[in-house]
Amino acid sequence: MFSIGLCQYPGCRNLAVSRIDENGSILSNAEVFCLEHDEKAEETRYNVYKYIENHDKIIGLSMSGIHFSDIDLSGKKFYGCDLRNCTFSSIHSEFCRMRMTMLDFSLFSDCNLLNSNMQFTSFSGSTFSHVLFTNSDLVHNNFNGITAQQSSFDDSDLYNSRFIRAKLFNTSIRNCNIKQSSFQEASFENVSFKHSNTREANFSEGVELQND
Repeated sequence: MFSIGLCQYPGCRNLAVSRIDENGSILSNAEVFCLEHDEKAEETRYNVYKYIENHDKIIGLSMSGIHFSDIDLSGKKFYGCDLRNCTFSSIHSEFCRMRMTMLDFSLFSDCNLLNSNMQFTSFSGSTFSHVLFTNSDLVHNNFNGITAQQSSFDDSDLYNSRFIRAKLFNTSIRNCNIKQSSFQEASFENVSFKHSNTREANFSEGVELQND
């Protein structure tokens, strides 16, 4: 798991970003800062982009606050990474794999994350707009407090994932396994659960679900 923590600038409470040396290796004992206080912020961003581009398996990388746009994450494997407060726009990928990775309070727009395999991963408080997770394994994940609009989880396994207090608009959760998933206190507007096993999931009492 990532262990970098907070920016080392005095008084700053932002999350730090990993430092990568000239050989493309993550520095474990380096002085680290958030992008706001990093005097070489552009170089840090570039090094993170290159590290992801050059590695199929990314372990323990902290990338908080970075904007990712128009990149292909197909086949990439993220283990114990910190991607909180990031922005993802026009990301196109298939078969992306994540384990024990944090993407809390991130923004996703116009992204295709098809056939993903993500487990024990957190998207808490994130916003999704025009995002496709279709045909993915999304097991034991945290989607608490997300806002999703015009997005699709169709044909996916959402076993034991949590959508507590999520806000879902014009979003499709059709033909999904939602056994033991929790949608307590979530709000739904034009959300379809057609062919999903809603009786095996947890919803707030009195919620009427759309099954068409």
